[in-house]
Amino acid sequence: MSTAELVRQFVEAQPLGEPFTPAALLPFGTRKGIDLELARLTKSGVLMRPARGIYVRPKINKYVGAVPPDPFKIAMAKAGGNVSVHGAEAVRHFGLSTQVQVRPVYYTTGPSRNIQYGSMPIKLKHVSSRKLIAPGTNVGLAISALWYLGKNGVEPATFAAIRGRLSETEYAQLRAFIPQMPAWMAEGLMRFERQRHA
Repeated sequence: MSTAELVRQFVEAQPLGEPFTPAALLPFGTRKGIDLELARLTKSGVLMRPARGIYVRPKINKYVGAVPPDPFKIAMAKAGGNVSVHGAEAVRHFGLSTQVQVRPVYYTTGPSRNIQYGSMPIKLKHVSSRKLIAPGTNVGLAISALWYLGKNGVEPATFAAIRGRLSETEYAQLRAFIPQMPAWMAEGLMRFERQRHA
């Protein structure tokens, strides 16, 4: 089977609206052959190229046409999946702030980089792996929010707000990560637990 046929099979199997990079196609042939077929599929409308090195089978809405992917999905594709929202956005998710980011910023354990997504700049910011626990989950969001607030910005009300947005299962998962938390975060969560059950 030719490179072009293998690329087309791969593309047809991709979920609508889920971005991918040419790196996923490298087993199918040379980079030049893969790029040529991706260019053909983009020109014919089978694929969209929302950002450099990113392709997607577009979701079509009958009112607005092709729906661009969420910026988070673009960041995930570019970074290879290990991505979490910025701490400021995590804090907002838990109702601890009303601050809205001017442009999307995401944490990654990979290199920092900028992505131009149409007219929107997206930033991938490198962080250590200990700050990127359970990415893409509410538990990961909670840990990201706590890191962002820092030792002097976390109080019992912070944990109460987080507890209120997590399911019982998620909160149990958060507690299970206590051994991986810095001392100030672990102690704050355990103190909150003692006060809850006092």
